[in-house]
Amino acid sequence: MMSFLKKNDTRNREKGNRSGPFRRGLAGTAALAILAGGLSTLAGCRRGFGKDAQGKVKVVATIYPMYDFVKRIGGDYVAVNMMVPAGTEPHAWEPSSRDMLMLEEADLFVYNGAGMEMWADDLLESVQNKDLIVVEASRNVELLKVGETHDEDHEHDEDDAHEDEAHDENHAHEHHHGEYDPHVWLSPKNAEKELETIAEALIKADPDHADTYRKNLEEAKNACQDLDRAYTEELEKHENQYIVVAHEAYGYLCHEYGLTQIGIEGVSADQEPDAARMREIIDMVEKYGIKCIFFEELVDPKVAKTIAEETGCRTMALSPLDGLTQEDIDAGRDYFSVMKDNLEALKASFE
Repeated sequence: MMSFLKKNDTRNREKGNRSGPFRRGLAGTAALAILAGGLSTLAGCRRGFGKDAQGKVKVVATIYPMYDFVKRIGGDYVAVNMMVPAGTEPHAWEPSSRDMLMLEEADLFVYNGAGMEMWADDLLESVQNKDLIVVEASRNVELLKVGETHDEDHEHDEDDAHEDEAHDENHAHEHHHGEYDPHVWLSPKNAEKELETIAEALIKADPDHADTYRKNLEEAKNACQDLDRAYTEELEKHENQYIVVAHEAYGYLCHEYGLTQIGIEGVSADQEPDAARMREIIDMVEKYGIKCIFFEELVDPKVAKTIAEETGCRTMALSPLDGLTQEDIDAGRDYFSVMKDNLEALKASFE
């Protein structure tokens, strides 16, 4: 096993004050001792690893993209449990004591980072598994600050200044992920970097199968590059276009391919817009000739449908991929197939 590595801190990214890609789980703090102390009572209902995990690298991945990336690199040599249950919108989800039990028997904990899992540090401080390798998959991604790629149609007259100030205050709570947009995987180039970080961790945890992990990584990187070429070829025809999305999850995708997102909600998908924001979106739909309002399968579409009805637009699904349903997973849908579906939806939205 590798030596102890210091804790990563996403808040220090901008200054480049980051340590290595992995760290060990830490012993529980006094503040969370009650939670840690109650673990034994849950032994009969744990979300743990079954007999099929014997002899494999046991991995806990937080959200669907991390789960998919680990399985893609690890293949038959890993047993992967997804912490946020399939079909669950992850922004408002929080772990339970049973989730801690999984980490006590895991070899790797893979999380996206960049503020996506705001509970991760507290959870890890309670884990007593000192051999746990912790992997922040986004650690090599250049992060975008919240709001960097959403609509900038705020050049109002001075008479609107007070209204804008109130609107900003009403929406400040939506950006509770932190300073950065965490949805990095929606850029295939960023997904490639996350895959590389995960592969590096698996190689360190299980060097006997390093060649397999490297081979699987190369295949995944090629698939990311093919996906990037497809997005570039199709979306360069629509450069500088605007898209209306359920929440501001598409910043990296828009940044890569010359689009601008107009988010009905902020970076999190758990708040409804106020009347001022609704009016603002409707005005921009008319101003930019937008023909489609995107909704997400795990978010109530009523606001998107209201805007569509008000503006005469159609609605279509666009997936942020942070949570797939179990039905989707069982049907064989994965990161690449959903990203291809997203591209088809984006193309259709401009027609």
